[in-house]
Order: sequence, then structure tokens, then C-alpha cells
Amino acid sequence: MTSRKFNCRNLSLLLAAMIFWALPGSSFGQAKKKPFVPAPSQPAAAPASVDPKELVRRASENEFQNEKLQKYYTYVQREETRKLDSDGHVKSTESETSDVMVLYGEGVNRVTARDDKPLSPEDSAKVEAKIDKFMRERKNETPEEKQKRLAEQEKERDKERAYIKEISEAYNFHLEGIEKLNGRDTYVISAEPRPDYHAQTRAARALLPAFHFKVWIDKADCQWVKLDAEALDNASYGLFLLRLHKGTRAHLEQVRVNDEVWLPAKVNLKVDARVVLFKSYLEEIDINYKDYKKFRTEVAMGPAVPAN
Repeated sequence: MTSRKFNCRNLSLLLAAMIFWALPGSSFGQAKKKPFVPAPSQPAAAPASVDPKELVRRASENEFQNEKLQKYYTYVQREETRKLDSDGHVKSTESETSDVMVLYGEGVNRVTARDDKPLSPEDSAKVEAKIDKFMRERKNETPEEKQKRLAEQEKERDKERAYIKEISEAYNFHLEGIEKLNGRDTYVISAEPRPDYHAQTRAARALLPAFHFKVWIDKADCQWVKLDAEALDNASYGLFLLRLHKGTRAHLEQVRVNDEVWLPAKVNLKVDARVVLFKSYLEEIDINYKDYKKFRTEVAMGPAVPAN
């Protein structure tokens, strides 16, 4: 039920967090350097005085403010998953569309359609029953239970913040130039893992050496606008030894909303993975976000009133 966007805020930070870093016990093989293929049209030159490392650091810090503001927004999310065969051909496609709202500080999906068809009355009733159950649990939790839940959430946020702060230290950055995206100037920066960097957090030790990326940072707001990331080598982690294969990719685009916050507009993941002794996953996942609406207060017990 909880929204993917709220679970994976780091999507907007480095490879859509690849949705992977939150999994415990991860360990990645040593990454091999592999430069990005240059885009057909080269960005315009940027001033030599611009420090790409500082831009990435500032943009990472600005994500903390986005995180604070995002809880005041509802939106529509459509997620499409395409299962591929070994040759990369699509075997099957399924999609799910949801209205995402904030209940008790958590993003919650109200599924409205599957495969672009409205839910049946029976399935819609099941969705509402799950939401009602969630709200009853939150309403009836004791002060001690609430305190424990909030403390656990804050602990996870602290881990995310520590991870984010390491990004600017873990890479060698190259400022490729200035490029317009959606009519706005952006700095184009490529990043390769520093072989001499010793990560401080478990998430950073797992992810940062294993991926390289290119990011477009808004020149005026110093916010992530677009990001492309790729796994440089195979990666294995987790209790059930989930193995990510080299070439797994992520693409992210963000949009400026209400002149105050940058929020996800589009995420694309190409996942090539295997859970040892269980099954393989070769999928492309597209997530699109639209119709962001700001509310005066967090939705707690029911629909809130949209801000004028």
C-alpha cells in the first residue's frame, strides 16, 4: 500500500536509489570503470570556476528540503512493468494506476485501475478495506507504539541522509557543460566511482562503488532534474542472495512544482537480477507521476482540503 515514491526517496538522488539500497546485508563486487557514451549533441561549455563536486553536494542537501515538502502533496502514479525474455523481447505487460495520498505521514496508494481499466466494484472494495484497516491501526495505536514507529522512521531517514551526504565524496566528477532541459539551463555532470574512497555507511559501501551516473542539475535552483545511472558489474546481496547483473540501469526525471519543490515526474528501471534458487527477474519498469496537488494539512482521517 505504501507509495513507492515515499519508500524510495533516494530514487531522486542516485539511480532512483535503484530501489535496491534499502535491502539489508548488501555487498557489491568491485566496479570497473566504464565511461558514458557521449550524447549526440554536446552541452555548451560551462565556466571553469564551476565546481561540479560542490554542485552535487548542494543538490544533495536540497533533497532534504524536498523530502520535507513532499508530504504536503498528493498525486497520480502509473506504474508499468514489462517482463522480458532472454533476448530482451517483451513477454507480458501489466500496469497499475493509483491516487497517492498522505495518511499519518506515510504515502498510501489508492489503486484506481489495472492495465488501464477501472477496478471492478469488488476489487475497489478490497482497496478501500485495506486503507480503512491502515487508518484504524494508526488511529488506535498507543502512544508507546506511535513513538516506536516514529523513532524507527527517523532512524531510517538518518541512514538515508548519511548515505546522501557521501555521494559528493565518493565520486570523481566531470562538468561536461550546460544544457537546456524544459527551457531551463542545467549543468551536466558525469560521475565515476573513486577507487580510493572508503565509504562510511553500509549503503554507501554497497552501492556507490558499483554504479556510475550522469546528472543534470538545474542552474538556478541547484536541484536534480535528470539522472541516468548504470551498474558497472554484477552485484550480490541479501539473505536470499539477490544477484543484480551488470548493465542494470535507472533513469529519473524531476519537475518543479508550485515554485517551491522538485518532485519525480518519471522513473525508468531496467532490472536484470536473480534470486538464487528461486527465480530470475528481467524487467523494465516505468513509473510516471502527475497531477501534484498541495494540501493545507497532512491527510490524517480523510480527504484534506486542497490549498488555494
